[in-house]
Amino acid sequence: MASLNTRQKREVAVHIGIWATILLLPYLVSSAGEGYKIGGLPAAFFVMAGIIHAAIFYFNAFYLYPELANSRRWWLYVPCAAALIAASFAVKYQLIVRLFPEIMLKNSGGLVFGPSIFVFAASIAYRRITDGIRKERARKEYEAQQVAAELKLLRSQVNPHFLFNVLTNMVALARQKSDRLEGALIRLADLMRYMTYDTQATQVTLQQETDYLKSYIELQKLRFSDAMRIELAIQTDADGLPIEPMVLIPFVENAFKHGASWLDEPYVSIDLKVAGGLLALRVENPYDSHPDAAKDDHSGIGLENVRTRLKLIYPDKHSLVIDDRNNIFTITLNLNLL
Repeated sequence: MASLNTRQKREVAVHIGIWATILLLPYLVSSAGEGYKIGGLPAAFFVMAGIIHAAIFYFNAFYLYPELANSRRWWLYVPCAAALIAASFAVKYQLIVRLFPEIMLKNSGGLVFGPSIFVFAASIAYRRITDGIRKERARKEYEAQQVAAELKLLRSQVNPHFLFNVLTNMVALARQKSDRLEGALIRLADLMRYMTYDTQATQVTLQQETDYLKSYIELQKLRFSDAMRIELAIQTDADGLPIEPMVLIPFVENAFKHGASWLDEPYVSIDLKVAGGLLALRVENPYDSHPDAAKDDHSGIGLENVRTRLKLIYPDKHSLVIDDRNNIFTITLNLNLL
């Protein structure tokens, strides 16, 4: 609302400046020795005519055109417009007859009556242009709201999907009656705190996102113990850079989900580097292409989700390459955080 008020104040100031210049034009371009005249018209008449022109401009731009030309009563607009111009002619004529008889209508009629038509046409152009700008601004605001709503929906989809997978891991530990369950629950509490509170912001710091990533990986280490080789390398020179929350975890989550089943030597390799504001993430895991390999109806939700989020938030600042040759699934994400 504050920006809207500022915009309105700026528009009012521009209008005041333009009309003040028009009304004072005789005093700006003429001199006292010349009687402050423009085309033989005295300054006093020029100022009065300017007030009439301002009335034509704003009455048509803010009432007549919006109320009639853009409504079902459009057919009334032409006679009303003609009446408005005719009324301005009549008022000007009376001013000349009563106050400025020295003005010769025969020689100055174009200067006296012509501006009414010009100002009327200018008011139509102004109304159409401002309506177009307003519609375009409203369209952009609507699109921004749509993007914000879509991002909110996508984020809400990330959390339940991720939570479902983590709770599945917890069930596995519970069935094993593992003493690692308590540590896993503590890690889960940390993750839930991040998902519930920190991710409500539009962006988080890179440090927060990488800490979250580390907690998730530690949780997976508790689950798999020595059954899976997990490699993690994080190098960053700018922990304070802003980043979309939970934009990295879907790639790692996908690697653990599909790289942990039906394999003799499963592993997940995660390499994250940030230098000069450029983030490079590489996640690699083997997978089983056998049709009976463990999959569910929701496979791929996380990747499609984050792909959409990247397009919305970093449309020209990211590249995502997915390679699944030779039963090795590799994602490479390059992201400009500046």
